[in-house]
Amino acid sequence: MTKIIRIGTRDSELALWQANHVQDKLRDLGYNTEIVPIKSVGDIVLDKPLYEFGITGIFTKTLDVAMITNQVDIAVHSMKDVPTALPLGIEQVAVLERESTLDIIVKKGEVDFQAPCTIATGSLRRQAQWLNRYPNHQVVDLRGNVNTRLQKLADNPWEGAVFAAAGLNRINKKPANFQELDWMIPAPAQGAMVVVVMANDDYCKEAVAKLNNQEAEICTHVERMFLKTLEGGCTAPIGALATIIDDEIRFKGGLFSLDGAQKIDIEKTISIDEYAEFGQECAREILSRGGDVIMAQIKKDLKK
Repeated sequence: MTKIIRIGTRDSELALWQANHVQDKLRDLGYNTEIVPIKSVGDIVLDKPLYEFGITGIFTKTLDVAMITNQVDIAVHSMKDVPTALPLGIEQVAVLERESTLDIIVKKGEVDFQAPCTIATGSLRRQAQWLNRYPNHQVVDLRGNVNTRLQKLADNPWEGAVFAAAGLNRINKKPANFQELDWMIPAPAQGAMVVVVMANDDYCKEAVAKLNNQEAEICTHVERMFLKTLEGGCTAPIGALATIIDDEIRFKGGLFSLDGAQKIDIEKTISIDEYAEFGQECAREILSRGGDVIMAQIKKDLKK
């Protein structure tokens, strides 16, 4: 059987770049494809922080519906935006080779971070880690796609704004004046792209599986299971990074209070053969060291 694989994507520049990247790879393998852009609620409503929607998957929900209603066959996502529990009938089939996992700050001129500053980000994880390191700073909310956020930075009297390096790299929009934040623990699966497929679509599953990068799949599994066990969803201030060095997985994770005042982190190494439960084990250690209390307070605060 041969059919056209309809690739569902958000319609931002970055999302379309990712969809085109997947399309190119499938076409190189001989598959017929077309891209179907779908506008998501997360892109339309820009005047509220993400957590105020009260749901996870704000950027993926619309594409989930499009798949279930047979408008598209597969969907391409920034993996860090994808809830750890996929909707019934939708399966993760491929994690592509990973881009940079780093967060960076795009600065306006020379910045003395020891002095009071105003920094913009729409991420509670970045906000909490920034305030943990710079408690004398003010953090303001910043929403929108990459181009919108860069423009807002230019238009406002802020010293800088935090971005994922991967997104700026992919669409060639990284400004000259940036600084890598190698001390900031990235979001689980940051820099990774995932392709999901309907569970009953054997043709698309077979095609998409050929795009899977095993190292990226293993590392993002560890990070997302850490997140899932903490019950953090996509919005809680949780960072996680797994890397493979030789035959070992090195993991660094952290849980922060919303104001950044509290921090519980963990660093561990394990044989790659034991990766399946590694993320859960690290999360349970965080919870046993007071993370359960921090998570309970986060959930309480976000409901206000």
